[in-house]
Amino acid sequence: MALGTATGPYELRFDTGRICLDLVATTHPVERLVSVEVLRAWITGSGLVPAGTPLTHADASWLARFLELRGHTARLVRTLPGADTLAHDRALIRVNALAATAPPAPRAVRGEDGALVRELTGPPECAALLGSLARDAVELLTDPVARAGLRQCEGDNCPIVYVDTSRGRRRRWCSSEVCGNRERVARHRRRAALAR
Repeated sequence: MALGTATGPYELRFDTGRICLDLVATTHPVERLVSVEVLRAWITGSGLVPAGTPLTHADASWLARFLELRGHTARLVRTLPGADTLAHDRALIRVNALAATAPPAPRAVRGEDGALVRELTGPPECAALLGSLARDAVELLTDPVARAGLRQCEGDNCPIVYVDTSRGRRRRWCSSEVCGNRERVARHRRRAALAR
């Protein structure tokens, strides 16, 4: 299926350890958030809203606002505070402003099987969803333990940043199935070429 028309297992990924970093990861290996339809799939797939939450009111302005937050978040997690102070400070001001908005209000209701499930009190507004993402970024940036666990993927040309929560802090790739597998295949090919 074509990119932007479906959500295959590697098209939209949620393996960075933080929802704000999952948003940043939508730029690799190509732009993933190419339409409002894909944005809706990302919002649901990320767990920002429960499955089945109506998002038909999302429009192109939502996409632009999510991309703006993604850019600011990427700047904050990929640069040190003193590196490019003006740009860094602008990104920080914008993320803080977005974080001031209350996230969507959840409630517990009985599902079809009688178990309690989460749903929202109404269709979420864009500002509330951005507020949730910005709050996650603020929490990540201000938590010394989480911040110390930030890693850049070691895969060739992979810009994805993730939180390493692995035992011994030895995680090397954004995803063992994607970049890790590519590295293992490349290593095998190098050994095979040397053996010839």
